[in-house]
Amino acid sequence: MRTTFTNFLALGALPLMALGQSMVSTTPENKKVILEEFTGITCVYCPQGHQIANQIMNNNPGNAYVINIHQGGFAVPSGNQPDFRTAFGDAIVNQSYSGSGFGYPSATVNRHVFPGMQMSAAGTTAMGRGNWVAASNQILQQSSYVNLAAEASVSVSSRTVTVNVEAFYTANSPVSTNRLNVALLQNNTKGPQSGGNQGNNYNHMHRLVHLLTGQWGEEITTTTQGTLVERTYTFDVPAKFRNVFADISELEVVVFMTETQQEVISGNQTMVDVIPSEYQNDLAVVEIKEIKPTCMSDFDAKATIMNVGNNDITSATITYKVNGGEAQTINWTGDLALLEYEEVNLPISGLTLQDVNTLEVSVSTDENNDNNTKELTFNKAVESSTSLTLVLNTDQYANEVSWNIKNSAGTTVANGNGYGNNQQYTIPITLDELDCYTFTILDSYGDGGRTVTLKDSNDVTIYHTTGNYGSGESTNFSASVLGVADASSLASVNVYPNPSTGIVNIDLKAAKNNIEVFDMTGRKVKAEASVSAGKHAMDLSGLGKGTFVVKISDGTNTISKKVIIK
Repeated sequence: MRTTFTNFLALGALPLMALGQSMVSTTPENKKVILEEFTGITCVYCPQGHQIANQIMNNNPGNAYVINIHQGGFAVPSGNQPDFRTAFGDAIVNQSYSGSGFGYPSATVNRHVFPGMQMSAAGTTAMGRGNWVAASNQILQQSSYVNLAAEASVSVSSRTVTVNVEAFYTANSPVSTNRLNVALLQNNTKGPQSGGNQGNNYNHMHRLVHLLTGQWGEEITTTTQGTLVERTYTFDVPAKFRNVFADISELEVVVFMTETQQEVISGNQTMVDVIPSEYQNDLAVVEIKEIKPTCMSDFDAKATIMNVGNNDITSATITYKVNGGEAQTINWTGDLALLEYEEVNLPISGLTLQDVNTLEVSVSTDENNDNNTKELTFNKAVESSTSLTLVLNTDQYANEVSWNIKNSAGTTVANGNGYGNNQQYTIPITLDELDCYTFTILDSYGDGGRTVTLKDSNDVTIYHTTGNYGSGESTNFSASVLGVADASSLASVNVYPNPSTGIVNIDLKAAKNNIEVFDMTGRKVKAEASVSAGKHAMDLSGLGKGTFVVKISDGTNTISKKVIIK
């Protein structure tokens, strides 16, 4: 944690936009370089890319700027590694190339097409690191029809970033609509990197954390010579971006103008000045960590407290309560200097869950009570039966996909992987106990796949995705109801012996029954239709050893039973 920072604005200073005086130059200028570098944390050659990008900036001070975008498989965190990705990276990369041949590090220079330098198909903008210098030199020699300038500040007390931008058109734009983009970056974040020989202490610079103007920027519809565009943007910086501390003393802003969402005309950069607190003693609750839908009555919530006052803080009283219930108190002790923070555990026990729950966290009063309290709402998890069906659709990289279900003790009770490309699998799952469970879908590359749906025997949807689940998503659910099938004639169906050497007996109650047998990947391996009531022997010896699911339907209800063939 940092305890010092620079670029302060003095209290009582003049506004950023000095009385009627423009920041931006009205004299025609050449284009400035905006290099968007695609990088990661397990990228052996990315440090070489960073060196080349830094060389371009150092050789062209005030005329070249870098935005490092963590994206793709090399940016997917493993275990406790930080997640430096954003919601914007995939779309930027996807418009920069097509076809095969894309690698890391790569970059676009002003999102411009440089014939002969492309990393992949003709007409794309992504380039390997060997072409960045030559491409930048070309851009720097071209005239720009728009100049940009920006100033930015962030308040220690509120963590609100304010960015003032000016753009002046020295000539007419060839297109009627341009787009103004404001990128918020963070510098000096220590983290892992496979290359660079620094292990987990690699210094990540110019790291994109947010786009204040959205994915493709704000539309500017007056683009004629002599037009002055003035915009002010504000953004409340959270305590963390994807669980990585957002250090407001290390923020940087890059602004740029594009033609549509592609060609970058020019841009500029500014560091974010930090406005110190007006309070000597000011402890803030800056975040309550998200609580996913839960069925647990006992769990730990987490809140982050931060010192945003000028004096060190060594003790505080933290109070929290759920749904307006009895307040719990923690007497915290520690040593937080200015802008230092700590995540505090808040034990919750004996909670009677409502459909929607509210957690309120407060710290003891000080000189500024406006930031002492935060609230978080969280939902009760879906209730399901113990008989589930997972419908899994794979893409052309099915080997990347896996899934699992864990019980409240963290034990895996069902899982699957090793699927074929571009296939649909219908996988019956039977849970042995009424418990709280977590379903997780994973993609080892980090770009998701296709549609995945988990439902129970009552057609209750536990989880659904169209495929945009990145490296993985999890959801909690409660197997707390027996379901329609368990109340029918199927409730007493027995499959035995279990384990079996091959022949299993099934006691059927309904007049007609359909029986299907699936292996653990969801592939149907045997089926028998219109089986009459009574004891029915089924030969599974030809399936080999393993665990199988026997699915029995009486035309109205369905039940699944696990059986082991040894």
